[in-house]
Amino acid sequence: MRLLVVEDEDRVAAQIVEALEVENFTVDVAMDGEDGHHLGANEIYHAIVLDLSLPRLDGVSVLHSWRSGGLQTPVLVLTARNRWEDRVEGLNAGGDDYLGKPFQMEELIARLNALIRRAGGEAAPVSCIGAISVDLRAQRVTRDGRTVPLTAHEYKVFATLVQAPDKVHAKGDLAEIVYGLHNDRDSNTIEVFVARLRRKLGTAAIETVRGSGYRIGQG
Repeated sequence: MRLLVVEDEDRVAAQIVEALEVENFTVDVAMDGEDGHHLGANEIYHAIVLDLSLPRLDGVSVLHSWRSGGLQTPVLVLTARNRWEDRVEGLNAGGDDYLGKPFQMEELIARLNALIRRAGGEAAPVSCIGAISVDLRAQRVTRDGRTVPLTAHEYKVFATLVQAPDKVHAKGDLAEIVYGLHNDRDSNTIEVFVARLRRKLGTAAIETVRGSGYRIGQG
């Protein structure tokens, strides 16, 4: 899954990215409000971490612009401000949750996972597709009760399909989610990952929609 972090403090941004990448997220970073606004409005993300105190364009203005433009990506607001009015302002501007600084990375990751599950229509951390179960919190996939070992990229592809079971994902979109903004996006390798997933999970696990892309199958 792919996330955007909009944070102008280098140290904080680096710590967040490191923690999220350990959890197999693909992470893009923006260091000011203008760049963050542009990326959020034009790239595909499962969730966004947004600091309210940003140079060039503040976080509340970024949120207002995203939401008025129809962006529905869940946003976790970060704030070092202590006043409850500031937190309320962030939520009223379109934030889905907030976290005060300083914070524990485990809590940030847990809140992001919860936002992503809810955005995908799944309140529980475990999704079942036929004989296949996906524990999004533990990042574990099982079939008939047996753990199926997946590579990080294979898991990202499959988890993306599971999170939006009715959506058809183009190969290019999946490549962006796997590789992120600053890496080479080779959509042809998505076919390789899908082929591997079908070998491990069964051919019915992923459906090909001719001319459009892939969506989750019946397991």
